[in-house]
Amino acid sequence: MTEQRTESIDTLRRRFLRRAAMLAGAGAFTEIGLPARAANSKVSHQLAQYQTTPNGAAHCQNCSQFLPQPACKVVEDPIVPNGWCKLYAAKAG
Repeated sequence: MTEQRTESIDTLRRRFLRRAAMLAGAGAFTEIGLPARAANSKVSHQLAQYQTTPNGAAHCQNCSQFLPQPACKVVEDPIVPNGWCKLYAAKAG
């Protein structure tokens, strides 16, 4: 009987954590002013407050969203490697 109870608690815990992760992901997009359904589209330069100059040492080329084309995973094209926006996230390591 204890095994059944533990199993259902584990199932509930997994379900809760999965839903919490999905809500956190959706919240990240609404936090920057995007509806969750727009998660697959890129943000405009204006909304991201994109600029073609770096912000100190922070610039597109050392951002985790940077793509080598050069492009960005979250900001619409065109971008320049030396640019910067408020969605900047430094690469890990």
